Amino acid sequence: MFLHFGVNTFTDSEWGTGKRESGHFRPNGSQRDAMAHGKNGHGDVIRQLVDAAKPRGVDVGLYLSPWDRHDPRYGHDKEYNEYYMAQLQELLNNYGSVREIWFDGAKGSNAPNMSYYFNDWFSMVNELQDSINIFSDAGPNVRWVGNENGFAGKTCWSTINRTALSIGNASIVEANFALLSCGMGCVRLGPLSQHRDAKGTDWLPVECDVSIRTGWFWHKSQSPKKLKKLLEIYYNSVGRNGVLLLNVPPNTTGLISETDVHRLREFKHAIDTIFSTNAAQNCMVRASSQRGGHGSVFGPENVLDSDHLWTYWAPSDDDDKHDYWIEFRTINDPMKFNVVRVQEAIGLGQRIKWHEIYVDGEMVASGTTVGHKRLHRLERGVVHGDKVRVRITGSRGVPLVSSVGLHFDPFWNPKGK
Repeated sequence: MFLHFGVNTFTDSEWGTGKRESGHFRPNGSQRDAMAHGKNGHGDVIRQLVDAAKPRGVDVGLYLSPWDRHDPRYGHDKEYNEYYMAQLQELLNNYGSVREIWFDGAKGSNAPNMSYYFNDWFSMVNELQDSINIFSDAGPNVRWVGNENGFAGKTCWSTINRTALSIGNASIVEANFALLSCGMGCVRLGPLSQHRDAKGTDWLPVECDVSIRTGWFWHKSQSPKKLKKLLEIYYNSVGRNGVLLLNVPPNTTGLISETDVHRLREFKHAIDTIFSTNAAQNCMVRASSQRGGHGSVFGPENVLDSDHLWTYWAPSDDDDKHDYWIEFRTINDPMKFNVVRVQEAIGLGQRIKWHEIYVDGEMVASGTTVGHKRLHRLERGVVHGDKVRVRITGSRGVPLVSSVGLHFDPFWNPKGK
């Protein structure tokens, strides 16, 4: 979860100038665990966030914008980068373990000419916190999806050649990708950032950022997205081998608005409702082949256990590479579902390039990559069948399938169905 909270929260702004007086920042939440309060300008918002999160088992990530519009050093490369790195040192030394840190090339079109020393920043971050995940347009650990809609590409590889990317570099964007306006005065990466490269040498999983509201900061005039929209985002981020980073901005009390809390609860209930039952769970399962033969630890029954990472079905290395398949047959009544879930053993890499789903011999869905998770909401709506086959028609090496699910989504009503 992302939390955009600051002076902009109190000035009905998305982009601040850095010239507002500190008196504008006066959270007035009365609850003891409000995220922050002003303390007459002497409070430590980060400390209060960390102290509220850690006892609840919530990891903390931080974003430090590089575009400081009020500091006189901005535009002077050496002086400003030293100042910025001093802020990074404070953030990473004083608040315990930080799980992720976000970087971008934020810089307005009319901003002074300024070079950001990204490699120096990354080196210092890794020196201070060696287990942290660094996010940017170009990694080095997590990549930005290339839009702020929360959608990954239909084909989404976790691999890329990092030399093809640069943080906020318009020339590279123009040479290779479609241009996307992010509404923040900066150029963002386009299609390749969503899809990546099957032959890439660097592992950079995609992170899909989107706000529950229209803006990143809280505005009284805005409302949270409808449940239907949040589910669409989920299927097109988590369901396309991505990680969803949902922004939920605190209001002027320093708390999450009740309307947003209500929508989040609806969202969680919907996800639990959809995926709590797997129609394939009690089926007979067989496969095109099995590494090590019958009785080995790589059998197709592994895709129905609770371990979605380290147990998996592996076909024989001698199998026909154009026809790997795993099949589920009902024992009693026909299966009823409108969502198909397929997952790879992602700890051993991403392999599947193309796959198809058949119900009683009829293809109902197809796609390219799978990765950590691929979700197909069936366009034809609910189907009933006695036999479901997942066929893998293209793979980089032998595919390793860790989990398959057949689920019913009561919130999915395709047009005309």
